Amino acid sequence: MKILNSLQMRQLDAFTMENESVTSYELTERASRCFADEIESRWPQDTPVVVFAGPGNNGADALCVARLLAEKDYQVGVWLFNTESGLSPDCQQHCDHLKELLKGGLQNLTLQEIKTTFQPPELTEGTLVVDGLFGTGLSRPLTGGYAAVVAYVNNSKATVVSVDVPSGLMTEDNTGNDLAGVIHADFTFTFQHPKLAFFFPEHETCVGDWKVLDIGLADPDSADDTTVFATAYEMTEENDVRRMLKKRSIFAHKGQMGHAALVAGQRGMAGAAVLSAKSSMRSGVGKLTVCTEEANRAILQVAVPEAVLYLNDSEDFNVLNHGVRYDALAMGPGMGTDMAAQHQMSDLLEVVNIPLVLDADALTMLASMPQWLQAIPEQTVMTPHRGELERLVGKQSSSYDLLQKTLLFARQYGVVVVMKGAFTAVVTPDAKAYFNTTGNPGMATAGAGDVLTGIILALLAQGYKAEDAARLGVYVHGLAGDFAADHLGQMSLIASDIVAALPQAFKLLTDSLSNSDNR
Repeated sequence: MKILNSLQMRQLDAFTMENESVTSYELTERASRCFADEIESRWPQDTPVVVFAGPGNNGADALCVARLLAEKDYQVGVWLFNTESGLSPDCQQHCDHLKELLKGGLQNLTLQEIKTTFQPPELTEGTLVVDGLFGTGLSRPLTGGYAAVVAYVNNSKATVVSVDVPSGLMTEDNTGNDLAGVIHADFTFTFQHPKLAFFFPEHETCVGDWKVLDIGLADPDSADDTTVFATAYEMTEENDVRRMLKKRSIFAHKGQMGHAALVAGQRGMAGAAVLSAKSSMRSGVGKLTVCTEEANRAILQVAVPEAVLYLNDSEDFNVLNHGVRYDALAMGPGMGTDMAAQHQMSDLLEVVNIPLVLDADALTMLASMPQWLQAIPEQTVMTPHRGELERLVGKQSSSYDLLQKTLLFARQYGVVVVMKGAFTAVVTPDAKAYFNTTGNPGMATAGAGDVLTGIILALLAQGYKAEDAARLGVYVHGLAGDFAADHLGQMSLIASDIVAALPQAFKLLTDSLSNSDNR
């Protein structure tokens, strides 16, 4: 699913109206009905509803929602802000409709049009506030009376649901905006496509739990001029990863499923090697060689008997120079950053000519040796958390700025960067970012990144392209985490639980492949 900017969303509305011969009023009705239905599915009819509507098209949505909720027997109070004596045409039309209904005897809805003085309604803990002050068209922070209304709502104990976006939130670059001047919604029900700002952690308190409502807008890819809806940002969803999956031949053998090499686990860090190795074996790789220290021999042979060990027993240790052909290489989990590790990584980078994954300690060493960046093969997959990423691209004041820097970094070096987080973004060399839709906060636990490295390594060894291996790996990793959390809860989740749930995740995705798929 594409993540469109505010201009593109307006263009998509216009494209839909032109191609379906619907009016703007009818489109507002369609969107608002989806919104009202979502409210009805979550809150009972005895919930008092307060609607704050602005003068623009977001206000038009809010007014329409108010009418629909009243028709569903909610008690609704509407405060329409028309302080400059000018409503948008859609907002004016829906306002007139409400006034006609009130004249006709509509009993469970009240309307107050604010032109000068605002006497705020009482917002109790049981009140549901529908925020429809401003939408995606906002281009500057809220000030004056609107900022005061936002502060009043934010300081209340009411439950707040925002229409499309929280009022005051810039949907793309929110750098430098004071989030105190933004509605802090508990829920945001957004229309047709998510907004980029929803994927940034600093906006969590503003956006709350969000959901995309399908309001039947046209598919942007069906436009004659698809460049109008070209975007650097998309979400990776289940149908996307299903299309990436390769079906195994009934005659497949382990030699065709790839041989992966994993450089991991200094003394005392065998666990990182175990987690990566197990997740790699659970992700379909044919053979795995773990390159580690002698101290880890017994641990790994017991924990992962399916893996072959290649022991680091000399200063010239280099897994790529011992006569075995590998299909992909990963290094970093528990590898350490001492002189021996630096020597080992330097030697590997000099000769590596197979798909490569860099994680954890390998990224830390890379940041301290930026000259090594020139030696990294194109299409290398890097899997940093935020701290590791900022050591590579520089510390940034906002998630938006960090994303922009990462897009430039990926293009400059021709690499795939996995920006680990709540909505892990896979950033590609063509400067696109794919946000993941699986995973949960229980995965914020030691070793979860090592598991992800093993998954991506296995997929690369099986011949997946770097971009697909990263997107598929991130999705499956999150899906396994979701299965584990469903079974164990988020609080008690540990990395090995994610490994244990990988078969369930892969089975869900592969069961639907037909015999003719991906031959």
